[in-house]
Amino acid sequence: MSGKESFHDQPAHEEDPARKSPLWKRIGWLVTIWAGSVFVLFIFASLLRMFMTAAGMKSH
Repeated sequence: MSGKESFHDQPAHEEDPARKSPLWKRIGWLVTIWAGSVFVLFIFASLLRMFMTAAGMKSH
């Protein structure tokens, strides 16, 4: 090739750095990101409901 290393030129024994972290840490990040997205969705829905109520739309 042109002398530059590519992704495919890495030795097979070098693993992805994300794989080296413990399973509990990876699951912790997954749960944290999921909980954060649920919280942001709750805030957005609450603000939307507040604005709709202020505009005179009521959910009865």
